[in-house]
Amino acid sequence: MASKTVIPFLVGMMLLTGVCNTLLTKLQDNQCVRNCDDPDPTKHVLFEQPVLQTAQMFVGEAGCWLVVGLMAAYSRLANRKSRSNAGYEPVGSNDVDGDADTAVDSASIHSESALLAPKSTSTGPGGVLSGYGILLLSLPAICDILGTTLMNAGLLMVAASIFQMTRGALVLFVGLFSLIFLGRKLHLFQWLSLVGVVIGVAIVGLAGAIQPDSKPNATSLTTLVAEDPAAADAVRVILGVVLIAGAQIFTATQFVLEESLLEHSGIEPIEVVGWEGLFGLAVTLIGMLVLHFTIGRTDAGRLGPFDVVEAVRQMVENKIVLISSFLIMISIGGFNFFGLSVTRSVSATSRSTIDTCRTLFIWIVSLGLGWETFKWLQVVGFALLVYFTFLFNGIVQPPFEFLRPRQEVEELLPEHPIEHN
Repeated sequence: MASKTVIPFLVGMMLLTGVCNTLLTKLQDNQCVRNCDDPDPTKHVLFEQPVLQTAQMFVGEAGCWLVVGLMAAYSRLANRKSRSNAGYEPVGSNDVDGDADTAVDSASIHSESALLAPKSTSTGPGGVLSGYGILLLSLPAICDILGTTLMNAGLLMVAASIFQMTRGALVLFVGLFSLIFLGRKLHLFQWLSLVGVVIGVAIVGLAGAIQPDSKPNATSLTTLVAEDPAAADAVRVILGVVLIAGAQIFTATQFVLEESLLEHSGIEPIEVVGWEGLFGLAVTLIGMLVLHFTIGRTDAGRLGPFDVVEAVRQMVENKIVLISSFLIMISIGGFNFFGLSVTRSVSATSRSTIDTCRTLFIWIVSLGLGWETFKWLQVVGFALLVYFTFLFNGIVQPPFEFLRPRQEVEELLPEHPIEHN
């Protein structure tokens, strides 16, 4: 557990890196990568590479192994110094019984380890994730691939604040999946909260559809649905919200899988992120190659999101995209490190407040940069999302007496979800 004096710094850095993750990704989406000199802005082609953005996220997650290695090196160095300061000397095996007993008693006082070894579970020290069992982490990694790619595709179509608010639908699927797969119990006020979250997300999406932030060129996905420019903006927002909300199904599945695996193993959460980063990166790269040769090299798929050669060219030749890619990798790694450093040190109230502040900061910065316009209906949807999320987590008491539980509310995910981006 982190020191109380360090927690404010860790929380601040978690908030900063979390905001940067979304804003830097949106910055990439706004960059022109082809036909940029054409005087007609509708012919400009923007950076639309959600799969490549997923890959760069996994590079950031895999970078957590650098932190694990540095922490292990620091721990070994600290143990060597403590042993030398304590004057520890091993007890010889050829000592007489009396001297040996005295030496053992003396050594136990200065020993760094517990006198009683920790009890090992029937599945071994590493639990279900020991040995080849570590490959089980590829399952939540695949969920992460699907969820993140869908969210990146949705972010192409909506404003950054609508993207962040729509992610609030996650609590709906976490609640339902915890009930179905983990056997958790939902109280009446929690069911009401889930309905409220759905209404909040719907209002946020409606605000974006009624007052869409027009783009000079529709994304390649929305042009397949609506060729009329007047309808394209509304369709773009609706489709983006559906993709982002639907992605939460995979994110919730990832959380439930991680919870189930962590309950039966002793692996550190930051190592879970590192392993998922490696597995996720490997699967994503293989998938990118398969999609490139099956779709990206065809006439219809050339220069599209599945054309790996074009994607790499766009990233390398555009300095803003290239620099932001490295910053996103660093930001993702930092967000995971800072988030895992405080997740067991702060209350549910603090975690929900951090998520709310993250959305507010993204909203304020997006408005300041002119990426979106202010919408009062979006305020209403966001307020409902915050209230019902707080109500679901037990931070706010139910408004009516009959909704208040008469027994202690069981936490849905005791290990706390490892949010990666």
